[in-house]
Amino acid sequence: MEQRRDDDRRGPRPYPQRHRLADDGAALAYTATPTPAGPAPFSPAPVGLVAVRPQTPAHRPAVGRRPLHGGSTHIGTPVRVLDRRKGWEQRYLRTLITSDLLVGAAAGLLVYMLRFGHPVTPYTTTYLLLSLALPFALVASLALTRAYDKRHLYVGTQEYDRVMRAGLWLIASAAVGSYALELPTARSYVLIAPPAATAALVVTRFLIRKSLHRRRERGDCLRRVIVVGHELAIIGLTRQLCRERFHGLEVVGACVPRGSDGRVGLPVYGTFDDVAAAVRAAGADTVIVLSCPELDGHALRRMAWALERDEIDLIVASSLIDVAGGRTTIRPVDGLPMLHVEHPRLSGGSRVVKELMDRIGAALLLVVFAPLLLVTAMALRIDSAGPALFKQVRVGRDGREFVIYKFRTMYVDAEARLAELKHLNEHDGVLFKIRDDPRVTAMGRWMRRYSLDELPQLLNVLLGQMSLVGPRPPLPHEVAAYADDVRRRLAVKPGMTGLWQVSGRSDLPWEEAVRLDLRYVENWSMSMDLLILLRTLTAVARSSGAY
Repeated sequence: MEQRRDDDRRGPRPYPQRHRLADDGAALAYTATPTPAGPAPFSPAPVGLVAVRPQTPAHRPAVGRRPLHGGSTHIGTPVRVLDRRKGWEQRYLRTLITSDLLVGAAAGLLVYMLRFGHPVTPYTTTYLLLSLALPFALVASLALTRAYDKRHLYVGTQEYDRVMRAGLWLIASAAVGSYALELPTARSYVLIAPPAATAALVVTRFLIRKSLHRRRERGDCLRRVIVVGHELAIIGLTRQLCRERFHGLEVVGACVPRGSDGRVGLPVYGTFDDVAAAVRAAGADTVIVLSCPELDGHALRRMAWALERDEIDLIVASSLIDVAGGRTTIRPVDGLPMLHVEHPRLSGGSRVVKELMDRIGAALLLVVFAPLLLVTAMALRIDSAGPALFKQVRVGRDGREFVIYKFRTMYVDAEARLAELKHLNEHDGVLFKIRDDPRVTAMGRWMRRYSLDELPQLLNVLLGQMSLVGPRPPLPHEVAAYADDVRRRLAVKPGMTGLWQVSGRSDLPWEEAVRLDLRYVENWSMSMDLLILLRTLTAVARSSGAY
């Protein structure tokens, strides 16, 4: 035991089979050149991350605990590292609460002014008080639905799920309370004020989150992560987290199995026994454990014990591919946590609601954009010869073909010139894309930049052939080249926008586009559709990947 404690004080132990240079508490510096953590020669599947919440340490023995010293935790992690993370998290939470209060107050007063006007009368005094109480009731309902829980913030759709749940709870409470207490509450007020506040909350929270994501792109508000696992899995996860920095996980080091060569393109702080020392040496606040046979339940429990007192987050990566948290539940069986995976919602009541929202939304958007559609059609006829609308056969749900409508962005002989341009294809996979396609007209290039050419697809949505949100509608010859897994995209209706479109569009490789479409099919929800529609606005404004 004394030998083990001496080893812990010296920091991560060296690999006996490798020559290395190491200082006390420093990362292993191998003389061999590490492999870059960039694009690997394989395509790793995204992993599912399951956070392990810290438990009370009273149940475990106190052997080996170290006393707290000034400026560090019991395992040596600098206090300033944890304070920095808590600092931006608390500021973010205060911003959310302040924004929610302001939105609730603005919605309540605006509805009051529109419904009752300026003068305050004995009749309208009740509604004025209700408007003043709305922001506090809204924040209370958000707290009850755990919309301020950090597990649901920053990324994902669960935050928006809980915001909408809080809005529904507030509407139901107001309606039931008015009926039970026989209050003379106007139904129009109850049916307008809470829904307006809920819609505004979703938008403001989206904007606040986008601001956080921009800060993370600049290197702020990031968690410092130690990854524990085998080399290829570490390289794959690092590659994915570098590509999606909005998740806020910055990999600063790794721990690999004993006997491994450590070529991961990252500082290697030792073996699986050195995780606590690695956290101390790297100043990390999060540990991600990848799936590997060496780490069984007992080893993970001991690791959690070593990290829990310092609030070091422990995240266990499962081998599930693109399965959202809403489809998974952990249910204990004789003390063993079992991860249950629900089937995706491809039919049923939720799909009926989506169908209604698509039809109603398409009809409203057609009315709103009618002047723009008319002006664009006239400009196209003036710009170049040919019809304003372009019709093409696409493949929809369950392989059914339909005719898609778009504004024409190419010259009329574009299809005839396709064969002579095949060798210039800049896209991998089955798609054909050229950044400077000579077949695109000047007007068409401008329309593609702002996705105006896709507005006539609202007719397809109104006809029930497409959805507002969904996978990209493929061509028949593209479907003929699909592998079996890719055909899963046809399980839902294609959409005007989707994860593929808001994540880079034509700049994405084919494999990444397929992965995003499959992620949507497997994890569809109304909140995901809402989030994608909001992200579409920012993607159109950036016009990235539009050509």
